[in-house]
Amino acid sequence: MTVIDATGRLHPFGPGDSGPDVTVRLCDPLLPLRILLRPSLALGEAYMDGTISIEKGTLRDLLHLCTSNLEALDQHPIGALRGELDRLLRRLQQDNRLARARANIAHHYDLSGALYDLFLDRDRQYSCAYFQTGAESLEDAQEKKKHHIMAKLLLEPGMRVLGVGSGWGGLALEMAQTAGADVTGLTLSQEQLAVATERAVTAGLSSRVRFVMRNYREDQGTYDRIVSVGMFEHVGVAHYRTYFDTLRQRLNPEGIALVHAIGRADPPGSTDPWLRKYIFPGGYCPALSEVLAAVERSGLWVTDIEILRLHYAETLRHWFERFQANRDRAKAIYDERFCRMWEFYLAACEAAFRNGPMMVFQLQLARRRDAVPLTRDYITDWERRDVRAEDVAP
Repeated sequence: MTVIDATGRLHPFGPGDSGPDVTVRLCDPLLPLRILLRPSLALGEAYMDGTISIEKGTLRDLLHLCTSNLEALDQHPIGALRGELDRLLRRLQQDNRLARARANIAHHYDLSGALYDLFLDRDRQYSCAYFQTGAESLEDAQEKKKHHIMAKLLLEPGMRVLGVGSGWGGLALEMAQTAGADVTGLTLSQEQLAVATERAVTAGLSSRVRFVMRNYREDQGTYDRIVSVGMFEHVGVAHYRTYFDTLRQRLNPEGIALVHAIGRADPPGSTDPWLRKYIFPGGYCPALSEVLAAVERSGLWVTDIEILRLHYAETLRHWFERFQANRDRAKAIYDERFCRMWEFYLAACEAAFRNGPMMVFQLQLARRRDAVPLTRDYITDWERRDVRAEDVAP
């Protein structure tokens, strides 16, 4: 990488014998100091504001180089101090009490629905897809993700299902259509609630699928199955015990729950400051050690764990490419600074999954140890069976 400072002086870094070749220009003389003190926050804001320009290579090339050298950054004395301060403050940063949780969700998910149509698949699946071969289209991989989750839930017609964080309703509608389930979806987003409810009516499934504006802590029903996809990242470490206690209370004795969430392969840490400020306030992707400690205290059985490593990197690549192809339309909805923020978000997250410690876990939980079969063969068997909507009970 070559850095051109605000005076025009060139600073080359690295041997240059492998990887992308990137040249960036720093247009603000104070930017190097800001990057030294808060690298991620300063770099993201500089890209949004145009005080850094990429003169050779792409944004993805730049972020690939940055995330490939995270270990050196973390070992720097300032980096070590910064990390320790973030860990001390993380409970405050993850304040997700009821009122704050609604505000945090609205910040991201109540953006214009037209924006999400520019880069998501047709079903608006806003979570990690499932690439069995790596050659799937985004639509196919998202469809496989839904069926993989349903297989782990061992869904059967008539089962009562709670969706904790129902998004735009795609998974709930799929569970009703494909498996004949009766689904209640919880959301804190007005935008998602309106879209999901309309989709259920249009599909003729409103008698079996309903969506409500409700926090998971407020629900009082009992269910055969509980599924939570892309929501656990918004719970916060201070509320993990409450979350898993609530799952246990809402599950029938023979019930099964599936939690699909972003996690980290390294020890407990904190949320990237740029992501926390601009994209996911109150969000945090945990280490499994934090999650499993809370599960143990709840009395639930961990009946299966699957780690999806590069699946989200591929998902984000698709999203980034689609957003770039529709960038002018996004700019018409918001503005140039928003577009630069959004492309930085997608590219930085892809880089974190390719080079950093980020991964996705699917955690299957049950109240009884014999709630699922003895081996994992049932997952493949369920995915391969030929189930059509007309075969299930109305």
